[in-house]
Amino acid sequence: MDPAGVEAVFREEHGRAIAILVRRFGDIDLAEEAVQEAFLEALKRWPTQGPPPSPAGWIVTTARNRAIDRMRREALRTQRQLEAVRLHEEEDLVWHEIGDDRLRLVFTCCHPALSPEAQVALTLRLIGGLTTTEIAKAFLTKETTMAQRLVRAKRKIKAANIPYRVPGASEMPERLRPVLRVVYLVFNEGFLATTGVDLVRDDLASEGIRLARILATLMPDEPEVLGLLALVLLTQARRPARTDEHGRLVRLGDQDRTLWDQGLIAEGHDLVRRCLRRGAPGPYQIQAAVAAVHTDAPSATDTDWSQIVALYDQLAQIDRSPVVALNRAIAVGELEGPESALAALDLLDLRGYHLFHAARGDLLARLGRRTEATEAFDTALRLTENRAEQDYLTARIRSLG
Repeated sequence: MDPAGVEAVFREEHGRAIAILVRRFGDIDLAEEAVQEAFLEALKRWPTQGPPPSPAGWIVTTARNRAIDRMRREALRTQRQLEAVRLHEEEDLVWHEIGDDRLRLVFTCCHPALSPEAQVALTLRLIGGLTTTEIAKAFLTKETTMAQRLVRAKRKIKAANIPYRVPGASEMPERLRPVLRVVYLVFNEGFLATTGVDLVRDDLASEGIRLARILATLMPDEPEVLGLLALVLLTQARRPARTDEHGRLVRLGDQDRTLWDQGLIAEGHDLVRRCLRRGAPGPYQIQAAVAAVHTDAPSATDTDWSQIVALYDQLAQIDRSPVVALNRAIAVGELEGPESALAALDLLDLRGYHLFHAARGDLLARLGRRTEATEAFDTALRLTENRAEQDYLTARIRSLG
């Protein structure tokens, strides 16, 4: 197995391995360091010796042994850790009714003792295996700031002895919002990767969908949980058409809609209808409704942009973030023309967000303002580290001469 193969295993199994070790040893730092050491060992061995029959099992076993060795060396023998050392050769899993270590770790990271930003960042780090750089870009913040936030969050979990479990029914409401945000950001990083050669990371997108399904099983009467599941399914339905045979980005308006996954679309539409019957709209339900309008149109020209703008107006009453305003402005551009959209964009403070500049470039190009469009695309190009996006933006710049 070459280094790329080891990286693929890392992407797929990092979160699972961290979660298992956190449950066994109750120490996030110990678990994270041990898993990192296990993957470094894999990089040394697997390219020459070949991968083991079960790469995931090998990583967990190696990481567990490294954690035990570290505990012995550093004499960090609390009663709980001593018990783990004594029983580490035995299968001692204690399953919650939904039986998922990663979901327990998500709720641990999303404990109300942590700030919302720390909750999301820590879960993306531990469950999704994202680097500090990738998480900082997702938050539109500096890497040093994000690194400090992650360190403080892990220290607080340890100091406060935050339990590693899925909360009970009485605790669920206050814990749900950050968990939903985490799951959505995990999916979003998979659907549009912050860095790398490929536009998407299918492992993270699949993980986000998997966690959303688990939440829907756990809380089938919570409309926002159903809304989140509908949103990620309807978004993922477009995945087969988002890139061409060479991995190049294909814009929504240019996609071959016959390639969209009709099974996911049908499931997503059914969930949106269930949400509508509840009559308690929330941000994920409204975004899912926007996605439903897109996937209901047989072609780009058939899209009901007036309905999409109305939905974004409704969403803006709940979520006043500039990203929502950006998406609304793009929809306005389709409904009323690029001048109206550009006027709305220029009111936003998103100068460090590459999609803001890409949207401006598109609107300026449609208005024939080629020099300004080139400058906007060039700024977007400098702000993204995803190769597929870079190639697309470069092509747009060349097309403007």
